[in-house]
Amino acid sequence: MKAIKTFFKGVKSESKMVRWPSGKNMAKYSFVILFLMVFFGVYFYGLDLIFTFVKGIVK
Repeated sequence: MKAIKTFFKGVKSESKMVRWPSGKNMAKYSFVILFLMVFFGVYFYGLDLIFTFVKGIVK
């Protein structure tokens, strides 16, 4: 029981040291992530179309 109590005291002290990003940084990072998801989605969709086209020609 003492080990569990010590663990949660450690968790509480560590959570006080966390630096959360500001709203401005969070918005910027979210935009970058969304942009990259769309970019790579379109990129891999294009590759899929190209490979499907080449497969149709070869077959």
